Amino acid sequence: MNKRFIFIYMDHGATTPLREEVLETMLPYLKENFGNPSSVYSIAREARKAVEDAREKVAKAIGADPQEIIFTSGGTEADNMAIRGIATAKGKGHIITSSIEHHAVLDTCHALEKEGFAVTYLEVDKYGMVHPEVVEKAITDDTILISIMAANNEVGTIQPLKEIGRLAAEKGITFHTDAVQAIGNMPLDVNELNIDLLSLSGHKFYGPKGIGVLYIRRGTKIRPFFFGGGQEKKMRPGTENVAGIVGLGRAIELAIEEMPEKIRRLQALRDKLIEGILKLDDVRLNGHPTQRLPGNVNVSFQYIEGESLLLSLDLKGIAASSGSACTSGSLDPSHVLMAMGLDHQTAHGSLRLTLGRDNTEEDVEYFLKVIPEVVERLRKMSSIKKANS
Repeated sequence: MNKRFIFIYMDHGATTPLREEVLETMLPYLKENFGNPSSVYSIAREARKAVEDAREKVAKAIGADPQEIIFTSGGTEADNMAIRGIATAKGKGHIITSSIEHHAVLDTCHALEKEGFAVTYLEVDKYGMVHPEVVEKAITDDTILISIMAANNEVGTIQPLKEIGRLAAEKGITFHTDAVQAIGNMPLDVNELNIDLLSLSGHKFYGPKGIGVLYIRRGTKIRPFFFGGGQEKKMRPGTENVAGIVGLGRAIELAIEEMPEKIRRLQALRDKLIEGILKLDDVRLNGHPTQRLPGNVNVSFQYIEGESLLLSLDLKGIAASSGSACTSGSLDPSHVLMAMGLDHQTAHGSLRLTLGRDNTEEDVEYFLKVIPEVVERLRKMSSIKKANS
């Protein structure tokens, strides 16, 4: 079977390629250093040391203590552990989240509603921003948790975590943030931001898939929902994914080291993309114009279906997405764009481009050369435009 080479990858929000340096760090723990970290002989002790070294790297990246870091299978598990863990520890109460969270948060909250918990899904403004005053108005005497993502996975809007975290701390409410899209793209310090729980995933910053982290501030009352061993402070029992943990540790170390230059470079590419795309007719930018992730571009093209747009770009050698990666197989419009006030037609014509460390100015120029002809062809074929003309 012939595989066509995708030569421009613009979907780093979905996943990132494994860095060579990360793979090299992992390989010994897939081969000769295969010991179980819970055993006592030499190769097991080497595995345990590697796990703890990685824990220190993660902690340093977010301003935490190593003992506050729990390794998980990814961001989805970490979100579930955080929200359900707090709810189970409290037994009852009220949870505040936003209408544009990842489904790992939303679906967990929906499940808890069926178990008797009250949940408020905050509205956002036209840019996908959660305003602190809206959070404050939603707080009740029964509020046990506030869960607001650091930056949106679809439109890239960066949320005012500092203000929300301060509010939560003043009210004595546990504060969780899904930082899966944020790590390596913006500075995050759990103490400065008053974050009690933070979720992240290795494959979003050039680490391996299947490994993530839940940060749990010391003293936070939270219950596990996995049982069967003493690993990860009994919060996540089971033999550790040593190679994955080692890879995540190296990946986050590199991500933090390179973050200032990465932000500067990707912002320039992002802004050039946005400027060029907005020269086309009937196009709108989704998300905040400035308070957004450095590599995120989300636009809606009137009179075009997002799926047709993606397939056309794929034929040109460009990989992109039409919404969040976890729901890209759905024909329903993005819940994020709908929450921001877009109509079904406009939301269906959305395109998300997320740039990464290997993208170049030449990639951007090629995209801007290709997109006008793709849009023109699809609009000529569009039944939507004919119905509106």
